[in-house]
Amino acid sequence: MPIGLIAGNGQFPFLVLRAARRLGHEVVVVAVRDEAFPELEQLGAELGGTVIEWISLGQLGRCISILRQHGVTRAVMAGQVKHVRVFTDVMPDLTMLSVFARLATKSTDTLIKAIADKLQSHGITLLNSTELLSDLMARPGVMTRRQPDEAIRGDFEFGYPIADAIGRLDIGQTIVVKDRVVVAVEGMEGTDETILRAGALAGPGARVVKVFKPIQDMRFDVPVIGIRTVEVMKQAGVDAMSVDAGRTLMIEGDEVIRAADEAGIVLVGREHPA
Repeated sequence: MPIGLIAGNGQFPFLVLRAARRLGHEVVVVAVRDEAFPELEQLGAELGGTVIEWISLGQLGRCISILRQHGVTRAVMAGQVKHVRVFTDVMPDLTMLSVFARLATKSTDTLIKAIADKLQSHGITLLNSTELLSDLMARPGVMTRRQPDEAIRGDFEFGYPIADAIGRLDIGQTIVVKDRVVVAVEGMEGTDETILRAGALAGPGARVVKVFKPIQDMRFDVPVIGIRTVEVMKQAGVDAMSVDAGRTLMIEGDEVIRAADEAGIVLVGREHPA
């Protein structure tokens, strides 16, 4: 029975597609137009055993119809959709309108959880988005050659409870700290823009704390970093980053660690509190 892949932007959908085909699954990709990369079609053709259908943002009913038409009962949601587009670009179909009507808020987690519930009501179960990618999850402890010094450890310890609190409020999952002062807090703009803003405000020497939100649902929302993240930190003058071990996807695996080593950036995996 095929696995469904609901694809947003970034490299995450490519990783899931490759992993699924490597494990012998046929894959039905429902790609969000203007979000998912067009190259997905080429990869699907190269790997074989892949159906790709494109939908506009808000066409939840069509998404469900495509998956059911191909006999999909299990699906993975991979890649982001810019949250701000929910307020500017969505032309919801009747199925999506029925989801909106039941929402108390339009936070990312609340909205996508409601979509997941709607899929489930049609016999389609969302799997954890990293179920096929366990080898790419951040490891506990210091992952880079450079070790955190006292100042870095101090900024991390200062930042953890603040980042956890912001995550609990569903504001964001990333903060940037320098000398035990919060320089920037992630909102809708995403991690990269938050880091760049912090670099412009505070200059070199800031540290990034990216956490798994206490209310986060691994079916559709997992913290992600990649080589691009390292490049942005280098550009902003950031010298260290902490992510939650086992709950953060490193999109290019150990290549992210190598990039951090080359940039002289400390990368730490926090063992997530119970």
